[in-house]
Amino acid sequence: MHADTRTGTGTATVTGAGHVAVVGGGIAGLAAAHRLLDDGARVTVLEASDRLGGKLLPGEVAGARVDLGAESMLARRPEAVALAREVGLADRLRPPAAAGASIWTRGALRPMPKGHVMGVPADAAALSGVLSDEGLRRIERDRDLPPTEIGDDVAVGAFVAERLGREVVDRLIEPLLGGVYAGDAYRISMRSAVPQLFEAARTHTSLTEAVREIQAKAARNRHTGPVFMGIRGGIGRLPLAVAESVRARGGEIVLNAPVTELRRFADDPADAGPGGGWRIVAGGRVLRADAVVVAVPAGAAAALLGAEVPAAAAELAAVEYASMALITLAYRRAGTALPAGSGFLVPPVDGRTIKASTFASQKWGWIAEENPDTVVLRTSVGRYGETEILGREDADLVEVSRRDLREATGLTAEPLETRVTRWDDGLPQYPVGHHARVARIRAHVARVPGLAVCGAAYDGVGIPACVASANAAVDALRGDGRLLAALIANPVRSLHGGAGE
Repeated sequence: MHADTRTGTGTATVTGAGHVAVVGGGIAGLAAAHRLLDDGARVTVLEASDRLGGKLLPGEVAGARVDLGAESMLARRPEAVALAREVGLADRLRPPAAAGASIWTRGALRPMPKGHVMGVPADAAALSGVLSDEGLRRIERDRDLPPTEIGDDVAVGAFVAERLGREVVDRLIEPLLGGVYAGDAYRISMRSAVPQLFEAARTHTSLTEAVREIQAKAARNRHTGPVFMGIRGGIGRLPLAVAESVRARGGEIVLNAPVTELRRFADDPADAGPGGGWRIVAGGRVLRADAVVVAVPAGAAAALLGAEVPAAAAELAAVEYASMALITLAYRRAGTALPAGSGFLVPPVDGRTIKASTFASQKWGWIAEENPDTVVLRTSVGRYGETEILGREDADLVEVSRRDLREATGLTAEPLETRVTRWDDGLPQYPVGHHARVARIRAHVARVPGLAVCGAAYDGVGIPACVASANAAVDALRGDGRLLAALIANPVRSLHGGAGE
C-alpha cells in the first residue's frame, strides 16, 4: 500500500490496482478478506471500532475465559469449521461436552423434545409433557385439515398455528427461534429461517408428514459428527485467528476507521486503473480500490451505499434488528449444583424475564477443565420489540437473572462476579418476504462494478451462514469482468493469481 503525501495535509491516499477494500471487521468481513488473499488480491479491512469480531467477543469472568457473544457454531454446515481449520484452530475445535437442553415451561424444567424440526413435531408424542393434553390432541388434527396455501412465503408461527395449534408455537417454536433470532415466530419468515421446512410443506398436505420426510432425508444423509462445535478458549478466538492469518499474508487491517464516504470513480485509468474503482474515506484516510466488499449491518450498509446504489440502500434501511443482553455469572463450584444438561430455553408465553440460560461449565468441557473451582453460566434477555427490560441497569439485569435461575434451578448462591454484555441492534430480523428483499438488494448491487455485500442481514445469522455470505461476495467479485480486467492489469498481483502472475 502506497501513501501519497503530495497534498501536504498528512492524509494518506492509498492507490494501486489489484486492491480490494473490505468495510467491516466482523467475521463476515474477515472471512471475505481471508478468501480474497487466497485468490491473490491486495486487501485492506476497515473496521469502525477499536476491536475485531463483531458479535464474536472473547472475555473473562472471575478469571475464567468465556464468550461474551456467540458461543458455538453449527457443525453440520461446513463453512465455519473449515475456516477455523484453515487459520490454525483445528486442534482447538471442541464439541459440547453436555447434550440435552431443557424447556422451562409449565412450572418445571422439562427435557427438550426430540423428533422435531425447529419445534415442529412429526407426531404429538414428541411434545408430551411440554404441551397440554388439548395441545397434543390439536396436533393430531393436522392430517385431517385441508391444505394450507403457503404462497411465496409465510410466517412460521402463523402457518404452524393453523396446522398444529398455537401451543406448539408458543411453547417450543418461540423459544427455539427466539434463541436464534431474538424474534417473534409469528413474524419470522419460514422460507428464510427454516427453508427445509418451507420446501417440504409446499409439497405435503400434512405438516407432520412434511417433518417426517425431512427426518427421513436426514437419516439417509446422516451427519456422523457433532451438530455444534465450539473452540477451546471461546468462539471469540475465531475472528482473531482469521485476522492474524490475514495480516500474516500481507493484508492490512485498520481499526478505528469508520468509512464516511464510498464513491465510484469514472472509467479513467488516471483515477483508478482501466476498470474504474472506488474512493473510500475512512478514519481520516482516503483509499482507492478496485473493488469493495461491504460487510457491515444493514443500517450502516444503507448509509454507505446511498450515493451509488440508492435502491439497495432503501431496501437495507428497511431491515429491522432486535437487541439483547447476555448476563454471565461465575460461582464457586463448592455448593453450586445445577441440573444436568447444557441449559434451558424459556417460552415467552410463560412470562419470565430471561429467555434462555446456558450452563457454560457443563456445556463446554474446556471451561470446567481450566476452572475446576468455578461454575460459569449465562442468561439472555431481550426479544424483538422488547425495550423495557433492556433499558434497565446492569445490576437489575443481574438480579432478574438470578431470580429466574433460582426459580428454575434452585440456585441461591451469591455469584463471585457478573458481567452484562449488551448487543444493541445485534440480530437482524427475517420477516415474511425477507428472501425477496435480499434478492432485490443483490440485483441492485450487481449492477455496480466492483461491489459486493455480505453479513448476517442476508442469508442467515449463524457463523457458517456469515462465512458463506462472505464466500458468495468474493465469488460475485470473481465474476465481475470489469474488476477482473483491472486486477489482471496489475503486474504484481491479480485476483486469480499469485505474485508475478
